[in-house]
Amino acid sequence: MTPLAAYVRAMPKVELHVHMEGAVRPETLLTLAERNRIALPCATVEGVRALHRYRNFKDFARVLLLTVQCLRRPEDFALVIHRFGAEMADHNIRYAEITWTPQFYLRGAGSLASVFDAINRGRRQARADWGVEMRWIPDLVRSVPAPAAAVQRWAVAPAARRGGVVALGLGGPEEGHPAEAFAGIFERARRAGVPANPHAGESEGAESVWGALRALRAARIGHGVRAVEDADLVRHLAERRVPLEVCPTSNLRLGVCPSYGKHPLKRLVEAGCLVTLNSDDPALFDTTLSDEYRHAVEDCGLTVRQLEHIALDAIRASYMPAPRKAAMLKEFEAEYARLRIAHDIDDAAAGQDA
Repeated sequence: MTPLAAYVRAMPKVELHVHMEGAVRPETLLTLAERNRIALPCATVEGVRALHRYRNFKDFARVLLLTVQCLRRPEDFALVIHRFGAEMADHNIRYAEITWTPQFYLRGAGSLASVFDAINRGRRQARADWGVEMRWIPDLVRSVPAPAAAVQRWAVAPAARRGGVVALGLGGPEEGHPAEAFAGIFERARRAGVPANPHAGESEGAESVWGALRALRAARIGHGVRAVEDADLVRHLAERRVPLEVCPTSNLRLGVCPSYGKHPLKRLVEAGCLVTLNSDDPALFDTTLSDEYRHAVEDCGLTVRQLEHIALDAIRASYMPAPRKAAMLKEFEAEYARLRIAHDIDDAAAGQDA
């Protein structure tokens, strides 16, 4: 392991864009399939990993739905969240806002309340075992709008808010499914105190981001990397400090950009945008948040100091209460200073590792 890789693995982190369904590692998927008697197209870890070769978003979605099909009972959700907590702790992720898709489970996995209770059992156990904190961003699916109103009503209810819901998301295919169609639903959520946190500017261009900003009044943008296609939009994002949840490996695996070297990350950072780094669907893209941090320096051209600034901006962009943000910022800054010395890291050394 290089000094840079060791440093980024040790850095305390916050993650804002990661999907529960995309965080189920092959070992856990096989466990779920066996206990729920579900026949998968493969029976080994290597076989599951071989499925992770996507030609396009639709191909990826089909593989993602294999995981959804294996989540059959409340205890499945508790297991997934507890194991994901262990993985986060292994990469020193102290806090995460995790997206999941309630409408997948309106039939067959018990009531939404029982699913959410199980998710929170996993959260409490992960916090007790490893000190990891999690909050939730339930999302709607652009291409399947029928359940959206019901999910929105559930997400803003007191029980969901007490259970850790911090925002309402919007995922699914952008093409042909503009954010504007969900404006009323997100307006009702916002009036109830739940901000909009949609995906936009991933498979579609800058107009998709503008739509999320104008129609939904998005507090953060999931992905948003294609904002670079519109200089006015980049200026707007930078001036308004609208956080972008950037996921480089996801963008490569789904064909949004051809390589880390050509990824828009550095351009967005140098334009003054508030950028955060995230893993999106770490199990399905064979990545970790530590990998994303390392790629940002080694392959995307950021300096270590820029990486640290991004890591701190994830705290600022989170939905944590202000006092908790202030305390965490101070804590992380002190740890970064200590870790740089411990791992003999500076910008010049990071350049050599690249």
